[in-house]
Amino acid sequence: MFKESSILFHEYYAEWIELYKVGAVRDVTLAKYRMSYQWLKKISPDLKLSELDRKNYQKIMNQYALSHEKQTTMDFHHQLKGAVIDALDDQLLPSDPTRKVVIKGKAPRKKKIKYISQFDLQKLLNALTLPSYINEDWLILLIAKTGLRFSEALALTPADFDFAYQTISITKTWNYKNSPGGFQETKNLSSKRKIPVDWKTMMQFAQLISHLPPQKPIFITNRIYNSTINNRLKRYCRHANIPIISIHGLRHTHASLLLFAGVSIASVARRLGHSNMTTTQQTYLHIIQELENQDNDKIMRYLAGI
Repeated sequence: MFKESSILFHEYYAEWIELYKVGAVRDVTLAKYRMSYQWLKKISPDLKLSELDRKNYQKIMNQYALSHEKQTTMDFHHQLKGAVIDALDDQLLPSDPTRKVVIKGKAPRKKKIKYISQFDLQKLLNALTLPSYINEDWLILLIAKTGLRFSEALALTPADFDFAYQTISITKTWNYKNSPGGFQETKNLSSKRKIPVDWKTMMQFAQLISHLPPQKPIFITNRIYNSTINNRLKRYCRHANIPIISIHGLRHTHASLLLFAGVSIASVARRLGHSNMTTTQQTYLHIIQELENQDNDKIMRYLAGI
């Protein structure tokens, strides 16, 4: 495989990606690993694997952090660490150079609005143009009502709708990032799920898709872009005089409104297709903390009355 004494770290990492990641992770994840490789090669083009110690590894992280936020640097570290730990297990390194690494990063940009209020969401939905045939606005409505990922919604076919039980089955996604596109696996095993949908939305879609081919995506006619839908949403948000939100922001809005309505974190996690509740808790920590404060007030009022 390699002459371990002379192999460069970025060469080892490239080989590791091909050996362990190609065919094992989704294309979008593989692209992130390969981007990390490009950065590693740029930052440390001459560093040998045998020279990789804590000091050199920290230098790599520090250099990367100069042009990236802390969370992005953390992601970069985790992707490199997978290869480093394997090299350690294979006795190509004497000790773990990632131990006690300090993750830095440049000042974060102003965060985009992740979700809007129920009042603003209603204004947005009222502004949509919803004809008697499928268009992009129906896609926006469905994501707002279900919290689906963009790729999951694009992959929906008439066969995925169970009108008797008012559910939609999520079993696949649509590869909209590459031409000509096509069905692909869900993000993870937990993403395969059945989502209960309100009766009004199901009745609307029953009429919209009754004549469509059962196995053909209902929203795909030509190639569709995430940016196209986001630009359409931006126009509607401005027209409705509400904060501008992205199509992924509608997913966050859906989850946030459910949490504020008292739906359990476990149920929201299952509905979103998260692999575990930790992901949900981390993503919606600010909302959970706000709800806990409300619960504390309820607790105090209750105890005061005993």
